[in-house]
Amino acid sequence: MRVSINEIMAMKANGERIAMLTAYDYTMATLVESAGIPLILVGDTLGMIMLGNDSTIPVTLNDIIHHTRAVVRGTKKALIVADMPFMTYQVSIEEAIRNAGRLMQETGCQAVKLEGGEWMADTIASIVRCGIPVMGHLGFTPQSVNIFGGPRVQGKTEESAAQIIRDAQALEEAGAFAIVLELVPQELAAYISERISIPTIGIGAGPDCDGEVQVLHDILGMYPDFTPRHTRRFAEVGTAIKTAIEGYIAAVHDSSFPTAKQSSHLDPKVLALLKAEDEG
Repeated sequence: MRVSINEIMAMKANGERIAMLTAYDYTMATLVESAGIPLILVGDTLGMIMLGNDSTIPVTLNDIIHHTRAVVRGTKKALIVADMPFMTYQVSIEEAIRNAGRLMQETGCQAVKLEGGEWMADTIASIVRCGIPVMGHLGFTPQSVNIFGGPRVQGKTEESAAQIIRDAQALEEAGAFAIVLELVPQELAAYISERISIPTIGIGAGPDCDGEVQVLHDILGMYPDFTPRHTRRFAEVGTAIKTAIEGYIAAVHDSSFPTAKQSSHLDPKVLALLKAEDEG
């Protein structure tokens, strides 16, 4: 039985911190779940991590569907949230519902995530009314990177902070079950977390949110192109992988791998018959 949105919301009520990670494929999803993560995000960060793009903008709905299917197949307990890519929910409420429905039907995920504040409240409410749980996303919203001019902390002025507070309240009223707060000042994130009843999931928002989300490859040291200030490397898996591959190359070159232990063997009698036939 998978974790439900009600269980996630109850974690806030019970004062239990919520750990969330991204995953993009079957193998990593199985490892993440086996460690006990209750909440997995198939983020549009796959555009950079898995596809080599320089932002989330090129990610398509089919990309998210493809990767979310793999993550769902690799898990049994975690609640899987699928990101709605750029321009799959902004054009109209009807299109947003249709695309959110595709994500649910074609992947087996249990919720979707989309970016935006007050102006997205009606869309979120409409999606929720259709029976699709929605996670919101405020602060620095990566799909608007071209407006922000890069990953910039949001809510540093009185006006912008007040807007993010209004946005969070609007998303709660619209029926979102949780909100990601990305790159907002710690004090603002703490204030919002106190003001709303649904969980806040921080990333670059300090320790006072109800939970934390990180890109899996960042905390494992597997994505060398960019290391955000708000992450911590809990392992250097990338270095370990590189070392292992170098060892493999060396073993192939010096013929120390493969050996008889990694081989199957032919009955000597069969080999003798083959040689006799060949010589005859």
